[in-house]
Amino acid sequence: MPARILIVNGPNLNTLGTREPDIYGHETLSDIEAKCKAHAQSLGLALDAFQSNHEGEIVDKIQQAGKDYRGLIVNAGAYTHTSIAIMDALLSLKIPVIEVHLSNIFRREAFRHESYISKAAKGVICGFGSDSYRLALEAMAKLTA
Repeated sequence: MPARILIVNGPNLNTLGTREPDIYGHETLSDIEAKCKAHAQSLGLALDAFQSNHEGEIVDKIQQAGKDYRGLIVNAGAYTHTSIAIMDALLSLKIPVIEVHLSNIFRREAFRHESYISKAAKGVICGFGSDSYRLALEAMAKLTA
């Protein structure tokens, strides 16, 4: 049975494709999720994806992920830099967590350089657009083998 992996996407990622395409590209979140599901299958992983603009919903999903999944990939969007609640939920997991960002957060505004999510992550992949998710899936395949 393939390892089940969950991708959690945070606020405003539902607007990909139209939101600041010079930073985030032209692919929609649906495009990225479809590519990820195909790549996950090629790696022998089963993949589900979740997106919410609401912090509490994200916390609930992360808490449930610890029971239902073998790994978690998270792009918490702006909550990366603000949410102690999401960090605490991630820290409670006993499965590997990989933090992902489309843009290189370290080449952007100073407030984006601090990540609460990183404190709970096995690793961080940022700056490669949607390929950041592909790279995270490849890392997750090794972590869950």
